[in-house]
Amino acid sequence: MATIRSREDQDGITIGWQAQIKRKGFPLQVKTFRTKSEATQWATVTESEMMRGVFVQRTESEQTTLKDLLDRYSREVLPTLKGGYREQSRIKALQAGLGAYSLAALNSSMIAKYRDKRLSTISEKTGRLVSPQTVKHELGLLQRAMKMAAMEWGIALPGGIPTAMVKKPSLPSARDRRFVDDEAERLLAACAESRNQWLHPVVIFAVETAMRAGEIVETWKQDPSGALDADGKHLQIKVSTGLLWENVDLKKRTAHLPTTKNGDARTVPLSSRAVAVLEALPRNMDERVFGTTYEGIHQAFVRACKRAGIEDLRFHDLRHEATSGLFEKGLNPMQVAAITGHKTLQMLKRYTHLRAEDLARLLG
Repeated sequence: MATIRSREDQDGITIGWQAQIKRKGFPLQVKTFRTKSEATQWATVTESEMMRGVFVQRTESEQTTLKDLLDRYSREVLPTLKGGYREQSRIKALQAGLGAYSLAALNSSMIAKYRDKRLSTISEKTGRLVSPQTVKHELGLLQRAMKMAAMEWGIALPGGIPTAMVKKPSLPSARDRRFVDDEAERLLAACAESRNQWLHPVVIFAVETAMRAGEIVETWKQDPSGALDADGKHLQIKVSTGLLWENVDLKKRTAHLPTTKNGDARTVPLSSRAVAVLEALPRNMDERVFGTTYEGIHQAFVRACKRAGIEDLRFHDLRHEATSGLFEKGLNPMQVAAITGHKTLQMLKRYTHLRAEDLARLLG
């Protein structure tokens, strides 16, 4: 049976009402409310849940804010994840929008409002509206953190995980940019004229292997903590070493990638053209196959496209071109996935844009 009693200050003035429930087989439940009616209502509902066997201990979820949860997730989980640094900006966005709410108070309606507000927000980084893909990533992170709280950290969520009931933003159609007419030849000619000696072999290698930029060249990103160095510049962290000679076997025509974006190692078969590119390269003292960084390649690639008169082509589009080309050579989805590293056929489909005229030639 619940006990309801008033709480007074030092002057004897009632400042609230405390409800206390003692029931065999359950931990002591104590909660203070502003009014007696609120205390009575809470006690009635809680005792009913105990009698029906559906009672959930809410204390920790009521005392833990989303900010607290995401801070813990950042400390304990992100360092164990490949590419965990990417989640820091998403954590900051979630904490700014929902961080003050307790886990017990957070519901699907609040998350839906957060989603809609984010989709109408101008990004400080890009100057454009926050993309649906960005918001989807943020909601995915929120769901993973709350699932961790419920399953691993013993924080009961009375209403379950609310993100499961929130509709994710609709994504735009997959980008389908591929080479048109003689763009490939014009691009390679412009790359050969680049002051960055690595651009030409990197572009050929990317088209031949369908490897990601970070799998080919060393990649650095701004430290998500925002820390500055002694000169007041943002600290940079290395997120990829790129391809190393120790992982290349020219006799077997393979390039082994011990770490990839999706966390799984894979070995990429090399075409005769890709092998020729590697055989012509000088050896670097640091064992990197391509002695440049993604930032250097990106800038040189943009300038090369401009010289070649090619518009709306990104370096990552080379992966689309290569993946589609593998299908057009007659490889089946499982064979292509083994080369590109896609875990699901749905993801593979987003990177595959087959041209009808090429498929017609396969038909004979």
